[in-house]
Amino acid sequence: MSQPFPFDPAQIFGIAGELLGVEPLTSGHINRTYKLQFPKTSIVLQKVNTAIFRDIDGLMGNIFTVTEYLRTQLAAIGGDVDREGLHFLRTVDGALYYQDAGGGSWRAYRFVANSYTVQKIDRPETFTRAGRAFGRFGRLLTDFDGASLAENLPDFHNTPVRFAQLQEAVKQNAAGRKDSALPEINFAAEREEQYGRLVVLQAEDKLPVRVTHNDTKLNNVVFDKLTGGALCVIDLDTVMPGLSAYDFGDAIRFGANTAAEDERDISKVSLNLELFAAYAKGYLSEAGSSLTQTEREVLPFGAWLMTVECGMRFLADYLNGDIYFHTDYPEHNLVRARTQFALAADMERKMGEMERIVSEFSLMHRLHSVTISPC
Repeated sequence: MSQPFPFDPAQIFGIAGELLGVEPLTSGHINRTYKLQFPKTSIVLQKVNTAIFRDIDGLMGNIFTVTEYLRTQLAAIGGDVDREGLHFLRTVDGALYYQDAGGGSWRAYRFVANSYTVQKIDRPETFTRAGRAFGRFGRLLTDFDGASLAENLPDFHNTPVRFAQLQEAVKQNAAGRKDSALPEINFAAEREEQYGRLVVLQAEDKLPVRVTHNDTKLNNVVFDKLTGGALCVIDLDTVMPGLSAYDFGDAIRFGANTAAEDERDISKVSLNLELFAAYAKGYLSEAGSSLTQTEREVLPFGAWLMTVECGMRFLADYLNGDIYFHTDYPEHNLVRARTQFALAADMERKMGEMERIVSEFSLMHRLHSVTISPC
């Protein structure tokens, strides 16, 4: 059959049987992804966007090291290693990826059978299950040395660096748009002193470096078609050293907003505390025992920080002429920035309640752990 790639994936990755079908998967925006159907298995084949991920060796080294470690951990606790963790395939030559004649970099992993992903939260329990998935991901990697991983996107969640990039974009005003974004520029500048809080705590060894996913959106969780439970997390391109507050915070930023990321009417934008609590419940039920007290305390702040940081990235791209994020109209990135800043402002109003919710679930988890612990 005809195929949209310049090689035979079965031959390259040692997959038995005839290729029966190719289905493009379009939910992602970075890599080109296909689901390949063979007689006894399904494979996900991806062409990695090396314009963004320039260190392909570091990227794939991270992915193989982490997924193989996770499979070992799952086997040790009696988990289903074929459905609760991703299984990446080496080439027949033992390489971590295949480079075609044109220089394209391709990788393959086994599709998780009888699974599905979701793009939107249908009910709070779905978000709770997603929280469990990311919490478990972090807990299983507690003893893994996160600092040993390659930092594929340096300073990805270093908020002071992101603010400096925004300041440079304001200074350069490359697209001539500064005057149309003055309220947003001022919003970011007024909060500058808060951006270094987590970086400072990390430097003081009060926040441990973890293996973090760094893209904890709902559609990066795989769910079981039979039970609806979360099986594992996918899209591991941004797995790097980081802080637990980054992963928790970005999930809240994306999932607990009452409006779309590019909603023009910011009066519709707010933090849904029910969804915040749903995710915190799931996340802490899995990750709670592996987090320090300081890590748990800064989770709500992490949600605020990731929201402001994302807004600054959208705003900087708007000022630079939309060179990073795809846009559908000239003001798209400015609208996105306004939405993030409106959400952050609402988080500021609700921070006390967010901290109370995390504290209560942390206490519940600790009491439960004590109750079931052997004497």
